[in-house]
Amino acid sequence: MSLYSRLILPYLLDLSLSDPISSKYRKQLLSEVSGEVLEIGFGTGLNLAYYPENITKVTTIDPNPGMNRLARKRIQESKITVDNRLLSSEDLPFPDNNFDSIVSTWTLCSIANIDRAIAEIYRVLKPNGKFYFIEHGLSNEAKIQVWQNRLNPIQKAIGDGCHLNRNIKKILENQFKSIIIEEFYVENAPKIMGYYYKGIATKSN
Repeated sequence: MSLYSRLILPYLLDLSLSDPISSKYRKQLLSEVSGEVLEIGFGTGLNLAYYPENITKVTTIDPNPGMNRLARKRIQESKITVDNRLLSSEDLPFPDNNFDSIVSTWTLCSIANIDRAIAEIYRVLKPNGKFYFIEHGLSNEAKIQVWQNRLNPIQKAIGDGCHLNRNIKKILENQFKSIIIEEFYVENAPKIMGYYYKGIATKSN
């Protein structure tokens, strides 16, 4: 992992993802999370403030030690007990059918082996467990897709593997049969970065 990824990117992401618009979508997404919770891509801990009051413990993973350094203060200030682990989402060290809820916010864009990660998320969810997600990705407009594809190599370089052109719905449909999803352009963002997928995927019983 490069010095940029560990020392600079965490501060850039913390700043860009703590704006009021992102906070609004975090609050909406996390309002129904329940039970035993796993968060994929914990980052700097921005979700902690938006979990429902009945959530007292969250297991979190993130492979970037720089993110974890910034997350410590939020963990200390939170009433939630956080089991914070420095791990990749492609190989989760948890048994099958272990979590009621799994959360991912603006993380699926940058996981190297995304199909493997989704398979792992499905595996560790309990039957009828729910995967709560919000992500940017491939637009539904052909003209915007052209630019997303053209600029994707640059974005991957400066965004530490972040993709502009992942079709999050299709990726999830490869594993989950039941998905409730909203697709929309977020306000005040360039269209190449601002096409969002927000929803809940449920594991079959």
